[in-house]
Formats: sequence, C-alpha cells, structure tokens
Amino acid sequence: MSSILQVNNVKKYFASNIGLPQIFHSKDRHYIKAVDDVSFKIEKGKVFVLGGGSGSGKTTLARLILRAIDPDSGSILFDREDITRATGKKLKKFRINTQMIHQDPYTSINPRMKIMDIIMEPLNIYNKQDTKQQHIEKVLKSLEDVRLEPAIDTAEKFPHMLSGGQRQRVSLARALVLRPKLIVADEPVSMLDVSIRAEILELMKNLKDRFQISYLYITHDLSTARYIGDNIAIMLNGKIVEIGPIDRVLLNPLHPYTQALIDAVSEPNPDNNLQNEKQIRIREAEETVLAENGCKFFYQCPYSMDKCKNEPKLSEEEKDHFVACFIYPQRI
Repeated sequence: MSSILQVNNVKKYFASNIGLPQIFHSKDRHYIKAVDDVSFKIEKGKVFVLGGGSGSGKTTLARLILRAIDPDSGSILFDREDITRATGKKLKKFRINTQMIHQDPYTSINPRMKIMDIIMEPLNIYNKQDTKQQHIEKVLKSLEDVRLEPAIDTAEKFPHMLSGGQRQRVSLARALVLRPKLIVADEPVSMLDVSIRAEILELMKNLKDRFQISYLYITHDLSTARYIGDNIAIMLNGKIVEIGPIDRVLLNPLHPYTQALIDAVSEPNPDNNLQNEKQIRIREAEETVLAENGCKFFYQCPYSMDKCKNEPKLSEEEKDHFVACFIYPQRI
C-alpha cells in the first residue's frame, strides 16, 4: 500500500538559555533537540499513532508536518510530493488536504462565531469558487457526518451552547468539510469525559473507513491508541525508540520506556491489579536526560549499562517491529 505521508530524518532544534552573552558568543548556546532524526510513514487510509509522555516532541513533530514551523533538516513527502519547503499554490494544495483537530475543544473554536461560520471558514479561504449556498450545503453535510443533528439547528448555535463532546465534533466537522486526505489529531479525546471518548474514537474510525482518510493520532494514552491505531511509534525526548504494528508493540513492548508507559495505564478491573501486580520499569534519578549523546532513557532505565552512554539505533527485532535499545543485538 502506498503512503500518504513520509517523514525522512527530520530534525528541529531550539536554542535555549539565550541571553545577552549568548547573542555575541553563539558557541555558548545550548540546544533542545525537540525532534531528532525522526523517520516514519503513514499509509493511505490508516491510523498512525504517535505516543509518548509530555515533552517527548510529539506536538512539535505535528507542527513540522503541518508546515507551521520549518525543520532544520530532513524532508517531508505528502502524496509523493516534497512539501518541506513548499510555497504558493503547492503549499495551499497541501493545506487543503491536511487538517488538524486540536486537544482543547473549548479554545480551538471561536466562541463569538456561530457553528455555521466556524465550519464554513475553511471553505471561504480555500474554496472561493463555490457559491454561498453551496458552502452552506457542505457545512450541513459535514455536521450530519459527525452526527450533530438536526444539522440546521446546530449550525445556528454558538459554541457555549454545546457540550465538550459536541464541540469536538464541530472541530472534526471543520476538518472534514474540505475532504482532506490526512487529519492530524493532537490528543483529541484527552479533555473529554471517559464516557464520551469511545464515541468520538468510534466516529473517527467510521469516517476513516467511509472517506479513506488517514490519521496521525497523537496521544500519551496507550489504551485509546490500541483502539484506533494501525501502527505506532513511541517518542522519547525527540527520538523514536520503538515503532511497529500497534498490536505487536503494545502486546510485546521491547523498549523499557514503552514497557513503563504500558504499566502506567490504569486497569478498569481492580481484581486484575490484585492478580497481576504491575511492574513499573522506571527508577528515580536526579538527572533525566543524558547531556550529549546516549540513550534518552539512560538515567531512568533499570537496565541501563555503560554502553547505553552511546546512542542505540533502531533495529528490527521481529517482523516490522523496530526498537532502539542495547538490550537487544543491534543490527545495522
């Protein structure tokens, strides 16, 4: 199957501790490696999950993919076209085909606009050849697609008249109205009630199958990841430390960091916690990130060794399942 998005060796560093001395002495600058040599691809009609804790670089990578910021190096291919430095019509075409759903349904939509105008805004920007009536028909169809019915009544409301779950459906409708090929969903259910999360995820799955949309699904919650995802990459401090089909990664986690993330997932059945005591694979340490090179999990990993002060490379330990860890033999 062909890929809709391909990320190749993308890097993004941010300068830190910049003061007056650093302005004149660039050699004194320190850099935060927000995204450090990341590569993966998303197949058409599939859901690629980007998992990891806060500060791992997930959102920065999403901003790079959406061309909100430019990478320092590497390339991003969308539908086989290089859009890394795209401008003009090429960039406009890419942005029509790539939409985003934000984490917070309360701040991602304008509270002063009616739902009709919120969803119509992308059409006003990118689809100026259609008439106002055609725009209205597309908005109502998009509301029906996300099950906000009756669509006419919903379109006349303001955001404060809707619940959090309904507002996130509005965000999804706004992303869908241009019929994109890829939707970047950044923690789309993390701020919703648990009872509503399954409904939104099921809706996203149905829309994916119906319209052959691909998703980049960003989350720290691996329980929702398995429900919706096809493939997953685990990020830690700007690096992908494990990547592969989602069932293989989550049912047979190889990297200690992935194991710790899975151990941290709450068990809904308390009896299971009593029968299967969780093994939290992490240790307390004064330092959490290796200063220069080396494994990003070095100080917190219970299995760290001297050779972990060098940076491990991703190697295939089972079919299509890659891990960057010296516990396993490195096959380069």
